[in-house]
Amino acid sequence: MSRARRGFDGLARWYRALEFAAFGGDLERARFAFLDRLSDRRRILLLGEGDGRCAARLVSVAPLAEIVCVDSSSAMIERASRRTASAGAGRVTFACADIRSFSPGGRPFDAVATLFVLDCFSADEVASIVARTGAALSPGAPWVFADFVLPARGVARARARAWLRLLYAFFRNRAALRVRSLPPSEELLEREGWRRVESIDLQWGLIRSSVYRRFTGDEAPVTGAR
Repeated sequence: MSRARRGFDGLARWYRALEFAAFGGDLERARFAFLDRLSDRRRILLLGEGDGRCAARLVSVAPLAEIVCVDSSSAMIERASRRTASAGAGRVTFACADIRSFSPGGRPFDAVATLFVLDCFSADEVASIVARTGAALSPGAPWVFADFVLPARGVARARARAWLRLLYAFFRNRAALRVRSLPPSEELLEREGWRRVESIDLQWGLIRSSVYRRFTGDEAPVTGAR
């Protein structure tokens, strides 16, 4: 659960410790799982980057890439800037902006990552973000996605519901998060023509990391999971 418009400044210092206390290293595993798929990219957009761990990893795995990080928390950006200051000098830039209204502009990006950020928004807001971001990508650009999901049935679904209630209550209280439930982000990506081609699930299916691609009418997606 990352980055609302207000409130995450106060959590920036403790954010990594909080996520490790709740889920061990699984949120970080989910964020990093498919970043190596962007190793040949030249211009990467990170929406809701947070404290800079993903940007720092991308500096290493995508040595030719210009990386643009967008986050609404100035405190998160400050931490991310420090984390990428040496290795990422000249290749990582930051924009303090609300991703609901952020307009990428300029040259198209050839990859995007949304890592535990779309869960902060309503379904309508996610739909708008997906459409606007898709328009800023070059053909064939992958979308790396990591977020909380609700398993289909059984004990895993009940467990996920309990965790999600707890997480949304915490972030409403501590970060002024307005939404109260998980938006259907995967469904909204698919509605815009994105298809999941790789995926892993963690924490009994509560956490998912995926790679999405958009295919033209004569192309068939090759799905895979590990």
